[in-house]
Amino acid sequence: MTLSYSHAHQQGSGTTEVVAVLVAITDHIARVLTVDQGKLLPNGPLMPLHRSLQAGVRQWVEEQTQQPLGYLEQLYTFVDTNRRNVDGHALVYVSYLGLVQETQMQALQSQALWRNWYDYFPWENHLDGMPSIIMDFIIPMLLEWASSAEDSVARQRRRQRIGLCWGLSEGFLADSEFIKTEPVGDKADESREWIAEHVLLRYEMLYEAGLVPEAPNYPPNYQTVELPSDWSQRIGIPMYYDHRRVIATAISRLRAKIEYRPLIFGLMPDVFTLSQLQQSVEALSGIRLHKQNFRRLLESQNLVMETGESSSAQRGRPAKLYRFRHDIELQSLLMDSKLPKRK
Repeated sequence: MTLSYSHAHQQGSGTTEVVAVLVAITDHIARVLTVDQGKLLPNGPLMPLHRSLQAGVRQWVEEQTQQPLGYLEQLYTFVDTNRRNVDGHALVYVSYLGLVQETQMQALQSQALWRNWYDYFPWENHLDGMPSIIMDFIIPMLLEWASSAEDSVARQRRRQRIGLCWGLSEGFLADSEFIKTEPVGDKADESREWIAEHVLLRYEMLYEAGLVPEAPNYPPNYQTVELPSDWSQRIGIPMYYDHRRVIATAISRLRAKIEYRPLIFGLMPDVFTLSQLQQSVEALSGIRLHKQNFRRLLESQNLVMETGESSSAQRGRPAKLYRFRHDIELQSLLMDSKLPKRK
């Protein structure tokens, strides 16, 4: 499929498409369901025979992947001005977020593939600490982009946005001589807090700066920092149209919602250990959590109950098995609380 990432369009007469971001957690890895060798999300035009948008998205997902859908919610509506139908009308596509439990995952059609969502957003995976690509390449390139602004006010606003999106202090960003080879040193201690749910903001900043292949102005003309030949792979797998942006929207939504709603249980099997639950939350958030605080939080919210059984662990002591408490009306997973991050 030889298409440009931002301007490709197979012309038709329709003006509306439906796009689905299906998320599952397998082996403690957050995955999204893709088609066309990972370059597209399941999608298709809204047809007259579809009684609703949800009916349309369910049909296209099951037809293209053979994966039945359970929980589904509308995510966002996009207008792609770079894609137009035969009458010249811009294409509108309505995106949906769906959750699939590992036990509900089906054998897929050959064109469908579950992909680790960090393949598309490697800078979002902080499970083993901050990825080196952020300080080695992304921040130097963004600072160049900030310096390329027309006036001092615009340059300052861009630097402020960089700090807020990437968790860096103004003192750190004030160093105009910062380049990729400069050691971070004590400046890491000045960093703002990394906000996990700012996935979409970070992706859109990279798009605006021309640092992702989907951007019309990629590669940027202001570039002076030499990038490695595999830059486009290190910045994440590109996708056709705006489908990577749709995934970024879904990750932002999920990361925000697990702070106050029990969506995580839509991804868990019927029974699980507390370690499995914590590892699944970590897979979504991209950060490590404090074990004892996480368990105290679960207990205080009264969200899980013991099954009376234990897992058949090959090593160590068997762990108790739990299930989600469906018998109580719940409004949140972590009501009035933040995820207990590990320091």
